[in-house]
Amino acid sequence: MMDAAGLISADNISVLWLTAKLAAVVTVLLLLIATPLAWWLANTRARIKSTVEAIVALPIVLPPSVLGFYLLVAMGPKGPVGQFTQALGLGTLPFTFAGLVVASLFYSLPFVVQPIQNAFAAVDRRLLEAAAASGASPWRRFLTVALPLARPGFVTAAMLGFTHTVGEFGVALMVGGNIPGETRVVSVQIYGYVETLDYGQAHELAIVLMAFSFVTLLVLYASNRRVTPLNS
Repeated sequence: MMDAAGLISADNISVLWLTAKLAAVVTVLLLLIATPLAWWLANTRARIKSTVEAIVALPIVLPPSVLGFYLLVAMGPKGPVGQFTQALGLGTLPFTFAGLVVASLFYSLPFVVQPIQNAFAAVDRRLLEAAAASGASPWRRFLTVALPLARPGFVTAAMLGFTHTVGEFGVALMVGGNIPGETRVVSVQIYGYVETLDYGQAHELAIVLMAFSFVTLLVLYASNRRVTPLNS
């Protein structure tokens, strides 16, 4: 419960910190992974484009428990990923923070790839062609033309990736479990409070998540409105 000063309990602060740490790490990694993938999807005419897009979007429609189950099997001692990590002397990833990061990467991938892909697709090709005509290399055209013009998409992707990771439950519970200080994130903590009928503590964390989600969406919609103002 909250103390006399009205602050969040130390246990819940620890959970919130771990969740924020997870979301920050996942968001940074997803931006690094999603950028080249989104650029390729926005520009390729390869036949496998639709297949790749379907694979990327799969976590949107797949039940989190199903995704978590197969990730758990793959990263377990008998799975291909688990055997690889054990051969490297790293042990297995399930029920560790690293495993939770890997699972979160898969779970939040479409929420980062799709906004960036849409932003890249909206870049005026004439600007890229003009840069090419002036002698700019493909890498320079990407850095000086495509990236700046796609910045709103990156902002949206970062915010959606972070908030989606914060709110994950099924994948987090399946792969991370409920280890204090290691894998016990906010959603799992709330679930534990509800199981023990400790609604006061559950409410304490739930209201924080609701406020955070509302503020994030408010900022996102406001920023998008400034980028694309309505015609009068």
